[in-house]
Amino acid sequence: MDSLLLDCLMKNKKYDYIICGGGASGLLLVSRICMDPYFKNKSILLIERESKTTNDRTWCFWEDNEGDLEEIIHKKWNHAHFATEGYEMDFPLKPFQYKMIRSIDFYHLIKKKLKSYAQLDQTQENIVEIDPQINSVKTAKNQYEADLIFSSIYNPSLLYNQSKYPVLQQHFVGQVIETNAPCFDPDKIEFMNFDIPQKGNTRFMYLLPFSPTKALVEYTLFSKDLLEKQEYIAEIETFLSEIPTQGYKIIEQEEGQIPMTCYRFDLNNTERLLHIGTAGGWTKPSTGFTFQRINEKTKELIQHLKQNKPLDQFGNRNRFWFYDLLFLDVLANNNAEGADLFMRMFKNNTTQTIFKFLDEKSNYWEELKIMRSFKVIQFIKALAKRLF
Repeated sequence: MDSLLLDCLMKNKKYDYIICGGGASGLLLVSRICMDPYFKNKSILLIERESKTTNDRTWCFWEDNEGDLEEIIHKKWNHAHFATEGYEMDFPLKPFQYKMIRSIDFYHLIKKKLKSYAQLDQTQENIVEIDPQINSVKTAKNQYEADLIFSSIYNPSLLYNQSKYPVLQQHFVGQVIETNAPCFDPDKIEFMNFDIPQKGNTRFMYLLPFSPTKALVEYTLFSKDLLEKQEYIAEIETFLSEIPTQGYKIIEQEEGQIPMTCYRFDLNNTERLLHIGTAGGWTKPSTGFTFQRINEKTKELIQHLKQNKPLDQFGNRNRFWFYDLLFLDVLANNNAEGADLFMRMFKNNTTQTIFKFLDEKSNYWEELKIMRSFKVIQFIKALAKRLF
């Protein structure tokens, strides 16, 4: 069909669903809608700002079984290492495995699947405005309407124009390196290594080995302010100088920042507009892990849609939101003590208990064990401040 004619048809068509943004949350949601026979008669529009043609990020998560994205898992690990000044531990991840997906593999897989669905239209445009009053999406070129709109467009000003909830950033620079000498254990990740200068913040090294001579090394902070890019790179160089690499070359480099906050993104939803992904508060506030939560949330959202419930009833807060809130209150007010907080958690609990807790699948007894690991007075003060 002529592209101009197709464009005209799209302009005059009202959709059942519009998905704004073609990142992980938008692509997972649109693919789940298209693949489910329940939605076979629904018309869908996916609006993306740009074509995803590069490996712009990596996503990592843990699972205790074979997942539904197993075909694009780039690497799996069964063991991990944790360290702070004066304390370190190696631990098996069993029954979990730590898994990594390269974004380019994810984009290729989902795009390939989406080609076969006739009810889906796709357009590459820059979104200017989403109007919840008339449920329309305005781009630089066109305006579209839908019964339901799902937006993954993150607006950081919402966070920084409020003071009720603390806002930290998980910010990092990572380098994929290839060394001249074998120096990595390809089955053991450096999960968090705080045995580096903290400089008044929560800072750690994160290392994912792909082979004895190849690894992703990231310098990561949980803090309010970003650094100059060269400072991240200098810290990576210092860390690698302690490893017998016999020299190395940088193959890839990535950088990013992820908001860590309990801000109520959900209050911006309406009956027919839902914010998803980071824009919907789907990032785990206390750790910054996002991908697996998006994977699970989109599955839950499909069931929500089948029940014809208003979108603003999706994803109610639970007790884990409150745990994260107290943790971030403590970390924001005592940012230099992040290493001690994580050390207490890993030192006094099993891997299975920690990961169940972070996955929000733990029971009250397991949660009590986690809480008892910390300096209780810090959390009592944070709780009192919230209550009074």
